[in-house]
Amino acid sequence: MSTRTHRAHHTRMLVAAALTAATLTLTACNSGEGVQDEGASAGSAPTAAPTASSTPSPKPSGGTATGTGRTDSAGLTSGGSTGGAAGANGTTGSSGSSGSSGSTGSSGSSGSTGGSSASKDSEPTRTPCSPTSTRTTATEVSRPLNHLLLTVTNTGSKNCNLTGYPAVRFGEAQSVPPAFEDSKPQAVVTLAPGESGYASVLLSAADGSGAGGYTAKSLAVSFDNSASAAAHPSLPAKGVYVDDSIRVSYWQSTMADALAW
Repeated sequence: MSTRTHRAHHTRMLVAAALTAATLTLTACNSGEGVQDEGASAGSAPTAAPTASSTPSPKPSGGTATGTGRTDSAGLTSGGSTGGAAGANGTTGSSGSSGSSGSTGSSGSSGSTGGSSASKDSEPTRTPCSPTSTRTTATEVSRPLNHLLLTVTNTGSKNCNLTGYPAVRFGEAQSVPPAFEDSKPQAVVTLAPGESGYASVLLSAADGSGAGGYTAKSLAVSFDNSASAAAHPSLPAKGVYVDDSIRVSYWQSTMADALAW
């Protein structure tokens, strides 16, 4: 075979091989086995829309932290924590909804004050003693001289008080004698049922220096100067001698304190 004939034969074989390769390529494309797109090269923007992050949004707190916006594949910037931060290349994100402030806790009902406040203990009744709830006696004593002892006993069922000093009137006297001021006790004399209070009466001067003396056979005793009612204790049958030296003591809780004046 000549050289020319050999080249022509070689050329026909190359053409036939090329046709065969082209036919195989078309057949592969038609059957869906062609070359697949491996995706965009690095740096190109993806066409698929970004999926929402599966991370749950943090609960709103009292303050707002500032975060940098993040650009998605479409060029939009998602809002940062404040919703106002701009993405690096995208547009400014819309403001994120602010976290609702926590509802103010209802104030606890104030505790009770332990029920109704305990009432203070009642103070002893300050009822003045009266002739209707007492018994009054007048006793002439030998010591000290020329003294008469008045005794008031509570015959009632409640406490009563003897205040001040007795207002005494012998016979037809219109005035009452003054009291020994030094005999005034530090506290009011309170008589429980059955208890007694005392006062003494200086009838006349022991040395006979008193004037205007007379013998009295009756006695009216008011328990203080403001009392409207009076007790009428009996006097000795012979009566008692009284002059202008007459004085009385304040009411006392003991007989000894009363006779000291």
